Amino acid sequence: MMGAGKSSVGERLAQRLARPFFDVDAWIEDEEGLSISTIFETRGEAAFRELEAAVLSSFLANPIASVLSVGGGAVTEERNRTALNLQQCVVWLRATDDTLASRVGDSTDRPLLAGKDGPAELARLSGIRDPMYTEVADVIVDVDDLTIDDVVDHVVAALT
Repeated sequence: MMGAGKSSVGERLAQRLARPFFDVDAWIEDEEGLSISTIFETRGEAAFRELEAAVLSSFLANPIASVLSVGGGAVTEERNRTALNLQQCVVWLRATDDTLASRVGDSTDRPLLAGKDGPAELARLSGIRDPMYTEVADVIVDVDDLTIDDVVDHVVAALT
C-alpha cells in the first residue's frame, strides 16, 4: 500500500544486498516524462495499469537478481499477481490504516486519494487489496513501529 515504505526500504535493501534497485512508479514517471498523478488525470487509471504491467513484466524478466519496488495497486491486475507468484521472493510491507494515513499525509500527490477522505479511502483500498497481497507474499513484515533499517533487517533475515 502507498505509505508502507516500499521505495525507501527497497532502496536500502538493495544497498544491503548489493543488488540493483528498480522502482516501477519512478521508472514510469521517467519514461513518460509525467508524474503518476498526471498520467491518471490525462490518460486514466486503466492506461496507467497497462504501463505498470509492461514495466513490471520487463523488470521481472531481467535475469539479474534485483530488488523491485512495485506500486501498491499492481496486485489488482491478475496478470501481475501471476507474474509476482513466479518470483523468488515477494515481500509485503504491511502497515495499519492509521500508519498509512499518517505517512501519506494530505495525499495531494496520490491520485487514488485525490478529493477523498484519505484515511477512509486507504482503509477501503486495504480491505480490497489485502487478500491480493496475501496471495503473492512470501514474506510479510509488519512495519508500523519499525525504522527502515529494522524492516530491512527483517527482510534480510527472512531471505537467509
